[in-house]
Amino acid sequence: MKLPVSEHTRRPWRIHAYAHDFAVEDVWSYRTPGAGPDDFPVMLAAMVEDGGFSRQSAPARFLFSVRWKLGALLGWDDPRAGLGTRVRSLRERMPEELTGTVGSEPGGSPFTPLYELPDECARELANRTVHTVMHLGWVEAADGDHELRMAVLVKANGRFGRLYMSLIAPFRYLIVYPSLTRQFERAWRERAAGRS
Repeated sequence: MKLPVSEHTRRPWRIHAYAHDFAVEDVWSYRTPGAGPDDFPVMLAAMVEDGGFSRQSAPARFLFSVRWKLGALLGWDDPRAGLGTRVRSLRERMPEELTGTVGSEPGGSPFTPLYELPDECARELANRTVHTVMHLGWVEAADGDHELRMAVLVKANGRFGRLYMSLIAPFRYLIVYPSLTRQFERAWRERAAGRS
């Protein structure tokens, strides 16, 4: 479910101190019935076990395939346009106490891990269009259970990056985020069923 940006900005997440020059593009919540305050690592493990990006819906996989092919053709994803070349990694702004909490990203994710704490984690990606952060947080919901929240923080690369974000917005809202919702919520249900 899409949430107002304030649902991310009003919480005391560690990412705020390091991504203050990024815009919060999207905030989404994912239901995790029966989840408790200490289940964030369980949810992250469930997402990895579920197959991560490789197990998205066929329409979402098709969109990402088209995006990667266009990126290769137009040079959007050239290594010289990414982290450490076109833009500095947010890891350079962070203390080792944070960056030392993660290793490499499993499951073929295009994102590079920044940190992972008991109630939040962040991963980043940069290319010729944007520098973006995917922030995942663990929040108590109105019913007392805890749920997963995802915020997408973006720093567009000039006018082209802003145009790119505008052009892909309908695809994000109609295909990508609904697909992620089904995937993340299914991963939780299957993990929870396996623990019972």
